[in-house]
Amino acid sequence: MPPLRPRSFLDRIGAFGSLLCAIHCALLPLLIALLPTLGVAGWFDDSFELAFVVFATLLGVFSVVWGYRRHHAIRAVSLLAPGLLVLWLGVLYAPLHHSVVPHAIVMTLGGTLVGLAHLANLRLNHGHIHDASCAH
Repeated sequence: MPPLRPRSFLDRIGAFGSLLCAIHCALLPLLIALLPTLGVAGWFDDSFELAFVVFATLLGVFSVVWGYRRHHAIRAVSLLAPGLLVLWLGVLYAPLHHSVVPHAIVMTLGGTLVGLAHLANLRLNHGHIHDASCAH
């Protein structure tokens, strides 16, 4: 197995984290009643969610822009941009943020799009063929 390149590693982390976020958001309505009894309610409060969206934004933008500079395909960007927009809408738009089921749906959709953007970027980077048009 060849060594993992930094951009490949970032996309793998981003994809895993984003898809994990999507799963978290999809299951959250079911877990809300259990969190206080498990003593882990603090893990899922507003500050955790905001920190995760900030991290997903920074990692996603860095990784996808780095990949775009290499493969010049818009596919990953076209998944990342709406995914981040939906995540930020879910975190910052108060009526949506305080409605449990709509919030979970929006955050699941956003997290899924961001995760798919990382997977698309990973695939585009691995499918990149070096030829005379390469700038590196």
